[in-house]
Amino acid sequence: MSADARDLAWSAVTNETAAGVFVYGIASIAAGILDLIWRDFESAHQPIQAFGDHIPGREILALITAVWLIAGGSAILRRSTARVGSAALAAIYLIFAVFWSPRLYTAPHALGIRIPVYIGVLGGMGTQLILVAAGAIVYASRTPRVSLRVERVLPLARWIFGLCSIDFGLSHLTGVKASSIFVPKWMPLGADFWTIFTGICFVLAGLAILARILDVMAARLLALMLLVFSVLVLSPEPFISPHNHVAWGANAYNLAAVGAVWIFAETLASRRAKPAARTSARLAEVS
Repeated sequence: MSADARDLAWSAVTNETAAGVFVYGIASIAAGILDLIWRDFESAHQPIQAFGDHIPGREILALITAVWLIAGGSAILRRSTARVGSAALAAIYLIFAVFWSPRLYTAPHALGIRIPVYIGVLGGMGTQLILVAAGAIVYASRTPRVSLRVERVLPLARWIFGLCSIDFGLSHLTGVKASSIFVPKWMPLGADFWTIFTGICFVLAGLAILARILDVMAARLLALMLLVFSVLVLSPEPFISPHNHVAWGANAYNLAAVGAVWIFAETLASRRAKPAARTSARLAEVS
């Protein structure tokens, strides 16, 4: 009975998130390969330079990071090693989030103490925190007492995805000119329109996730919006600047974010769509 209930809980969580985990894992491997090729951190998403321009052993640390990402991404793709892989990826992305912390002090002093500056720095940190949250969800779904552990992780993940989405939107809305340069010139209605429109979409998605109102749909649409951003904005960059680490890395990290939001969305959906599995799992855990 206990084994059957756990299998039901497993299928309710893992089967639905398989595609998201695949994208998340492959993108993490790609980010590691890029670090290995450049033998350095990717400055836009792994900003170790925030701690100083002359960090001892920076190249060695970058190579360790590259191997870490490749190993973690490879491990999460296999059921037998997914728990270790998810923990490894959650840990390294948390470290990248910490890399942003000095800029909460340095950026306002360099650019002025303004709300948009803080929003931008927190947005950079948020791009890593949603990857941490996705890793935590996968880790929880690969442990004993699956149902109970996922229930404990989801509330925190909800806050992370919700608040980060709102921050991404506010970053667009408070920095329209800075964000509009990324909009392809061939798109109708003008760059400012799409910057404001996507900013509003980010904010609404975050609010829906936090309020638990159409949150599954909001999370799925958020993943779709990030995927469209990859296709329309980021994918041409490596062809324009093939020797630019950031041009390649931005694609890897945005796809990792797509996978992360996908994992979150389908975990939410599975928790609602299969209440019988959850009830059986809880009974098994009590017995």
